[in-house]
Amino acid sequence: MIELIKFIVGSFAENKDLVEYDIQEDKREVKVIITLEPSDMGKVIGRQGKLAKALRTLVRAGSQKENKKYVIEIKERGEN
Repeated sequence: MIELIKFIVGSFAENKDLVEYDIQEDKREVKVIITLEPSDMGKVIGRQGKLAKALRTLVRAGSQKENKKYVIEIKERGEN
């Protein structure tokens, strides 16, 4: 599932090398924090958050086989 997230984000981000993925895994939940350059935020999130919402929907549908819940958080570099 992580590879799917990386593929989709990499398809929209211009600075693919600077994208960071922080993965925190529990027994039932996987939290993926994606840190982007400020110039890539709009491209990855999309208008009114449509791309981010579509990414979350795809991951939710694909993760049902794994019996885990994926939480995706998208942050701008420099943000706390």
